[in-house]
Amino acid sequence: MVKGPFLDRTWMGQNEDYKSSDIVMLGMPFDGTVSYRSGSRFAPEMIRLASWGLETYSPYFDKDLEDVNFNDIGDLDFPLGNTEKSLQLIKDNVEQIYADKKRVFGIGGEHLVTLPTIQAIVNSKRYKDITVVHFDAHTDLRKEYLGEEMSHSAVMYHIGRLIGFENIKQIGIRSGMQEEFGLMKKYHTKLEFPTQLSHLANKNIFVSVDLDVLDPSVMSGTGTPEAGGFTFNELMTWFEPLKDLNIIGADVVELAPHYDTSGVSTAVATKVIRELLMCL
Repeated sequence: MVKGPFLDRTWMGQNEDYKSSDIVMLGMPFDGTVSYRSGSRFAPEMIRLASWGLETYSPYFDKDLEDVNFNDIGDLDFPLGNTEKSLQLIKDNVEQIYADKKRVFGIGGEHLVTLPTIQAIVNSKRYKDITVVHFDAHTDLRKEYLGEEMSHSAVMYHIGRLIGFENIKQIGIRSGMQEEFGLMKKYHTKLEFPTQLSHLANKNIFVSVDLDVLDPSVMSGTGTPEAGGFTFNELMTWFEPLKDLNIIGADVVELAPHYDTSGVSTAVATKVIRELLMCL
């Protein structure tokens, strides 16, 4: 009988038992509405493999992944070319996760995957006063893109219509249309300093990290790179106060691994995920 050992394709440090886990890592390899460079559908698989290059211990939070109690359930299998069915598949699975009294940690894929995730959380009726903390280079507040409402460029607009624009807080934004910035000013969505996160202490927080919030010198492997972003350590100054908030779910999206053949962007994305898991 073949005895192995065999290569593990799941995230390192996970609890292999779904039932006893508190958090469910769900791969969402969808990039059907990407407006510039596609390829983020390959991210969940590449991130899982890269995770084995990290330690389970985070010196930033003095915490180990084995204390997080998350189960990596794997990647959803989407019908290529059908955005509606793909989004419904995400929504159905996330609804089940919350029906099982767990929290989701999504790995994209493009940013539109956050919309059905939030819809599912709202539908679960487990939480009131939901706020989405949105890390991104782009506003994502368009009503549509080239006539298409279901676009990763419009994800925060649709989420705002669902939970209220005043319940979106945006960090790292440096690109968008004039009317999008007008919407941000109207609802005071943009945060300038990490200390402002303390104002969300009484909210139920979903954290969504578009990896292009990082500067292209750090994260070149993304679909829409935008100069002027955070360094990794600057991002960590924002993550540190997150640990004191009530985080009900999270996702990390928009790694397009093949645009950085060095593998550095994938390694950075993997470490972002490890540190965000520590905040949950």
